[in-house]
Amino acid sequence: MAAPMPEGLPSTHVEKKNKKQKKPSKRYWEKTENPDQRKPGEEQSKDAQKQNKARPINRPLKRKKFEGPEQEKLDPFPGVAPVPKERLQKFKRGEKYKWHPDTLRKLKTAIKFSETVSDLAQDQAARFDLLLPEDAGFLEGDEDEDTCTISQDDIADAVDITSGSKYFNLDLSQFGPYRLDYSKNGRHLLLGGKRGHVACIDWHSKDLMCEVNVMETVNDVKWLHTEAMFAVAQKRWLYIYDSKGVELHCIKKFNDVLKMQFLPYHFLLATASATGFLQYLDVSVGKEIAAICTKMGRLDVMAQNPYNAVIHLGHPNGTVSLWSPKQKEPLVKLLCHRGAVRSLAVDKTGTYMVTSGLDRKLKVYDIRTFKHLHSCFLPAGASCLSLSQRGLLSVATGDVVQVYRDVCGSNPLTKPYMAHRLRGQVCGVAYCPFEDVLGIGHGQGFTSMIVPGAGEPNFDALDANPYRSAKQRQEWEVKALLEKVQPDLIVLDPGELGKIDKATFEQRHKRKVESLGFDPLGKEPFKPRAKKKGRSSAGAVERRKKKVAYEDQRDVIRESVQEKMEKQKELEEKAKAMELEKKTALDRFRK
Repeated sequence: MAAPMPEGLPSTHVEKKNKKQKKPSKRYWEKTENPDQRKPGEEQSKDAQKQNKARPINRPLKRKKFEGPEQEKLDPFPGVAPVPKERLQKFKRGEKYKWHPDTLRKLKTAIKFSETVSDLAQDQAARFDLLLPEDAGFLEGDEDEDTCTISQDDIADAVDITSGSKYFNLDLSQFGPYRLDYSKNGRHLLLGGKRGHVACIDWHSKDLMCEVNVMETVNDVKWLHTEAMFAVAQKRWLYIYDSKGVELHCIKKFNDVLKMQFLPYHFLLATASATGFLQYLDVSVGKEIAAICTKMGRLDVMAQNPYNAVIHLGHPNGTVSLWSPKQKEPLVKLLCHRGAVRSLAVDKTGTYMVTSGLDRKLKVYDIRTFKHLHSCFLPAGASCLSLSQRGLLSVATGDVVQVYRDVCGSNPLTKPYMAHRLRGQVCGVAYCPFEDVLGIGHGQGFTSMIVPGAGEPNFDALDANPYRSAKQRQEWEVKALLEKVQPDLIVLDPGELGKIDKATFEQRHKRKVESLGFDPLGKEPFKPRAKKKGRSSAGAVERRKKKVAYEDQRDVIRESVQEKMEKQKELEEKAKAMELEKKTALDRFRK
């Protein structure tokens, strides 16, 4: 048995607390306390307080007003921060549509919706423009120092190690001269020697991807939509290779190709041949889209307009013609030089075109108005031209490459911005996208030249990402194929594609008559009413038809006769007035 606890010691057992008896909850028929009906000094019960806490409050909250230093501060700039108009103008997407009185209601709704989406995209692009970290710069010399006298070695020593490594030379004197092409994202370099040497390089890391000798003359090389495939215009036919140097296709329809241009958003490879043919190859399906005989002779000068994908061709008679795959005739033909055209280039906005010819002149044209802006005389003439993303123009004359600033505009060319002398004759020049680098192919190999301020500092990672992985490249390729633009949409003014065809009523009515085979708005032919007592004989019916047959024409004839009579009266009055003016005071004595 347990020993009894003494009375003085406290109990070690935990005593259970007496549970409080809960009050029964009130039913809906019982009255509850209304806080508004309480007396001024009366306190609210606990049950009423709980009910007030659980009850949702639909009334707007009133701000408490504090006096003194603790007074609440209101936001002096409420709402979203406005975007400056200058920045919005940069991302403007054309003018708004002007309504026609006959525009349909559904069409109005669709156009309004598209305009609101366009305005939203413009506003967001202008806001995100603040997040772009990089900015373009230029080479600036000391006082009374000309920037064209600064050598590439001095620039490479002054800049950081990464930028300095972008200036290098490849000694390839055995298979030159070389033509070159950079990929769309500026990561990979493609070289093609005249004597058959073809090489692909990741020039950022200086890794050689592939190197082959095709044992045939190479006229031009061009990257396709990705760095996994490239095209080589060899002596006889056009060949397609992959990044490992494996031959994928030999396209014998494209023979004697001299120049190539790739349209990335249309997946089209445009080729110009020695036989005077301009051909288009759809890379996505491997079919020839168009073959146009230009009737202009040998085509060895070619460029594309990045704005509207129109091909520019230079001809031996000094003209430049603009071509689209859906038309067999040139869209525009310009007489630019007195001699043959040697080279041409178009800026990325599609506004300006720079040409050089055998007359040793360099000319700048405004493509919007097809007018000549300014020109300059070069003593040795320009054999190769190239425009950068920031509007710098590189001009190759012999073994010297000169770079000019502020070419695209009304200001004439002055002294060059930079200059560099090479060891061999220059065969091709091209700017690297998103880099301040100019690639030069010459007889002794290849040279990468640093040109500060040439490349666009910020790139669109969804369109051309130099640092994308293989998985990202595959996803981009699928999306680009789904969004491929049809060749029929290549026109001189792409803004026309979004406009409405404002055909007149007569044109629409004429189309309807041609499609239906009859005039729906025309009057029905007259049918005489049947009469009795022999008055509906065939002869009587024909007589009645003849009476009504030319009623419409009678009205027209009456109006035309009245107009002729009025014109005759006016002429007679004018003749009488002329006779009265010619008469003199002595005319009354004439017989």
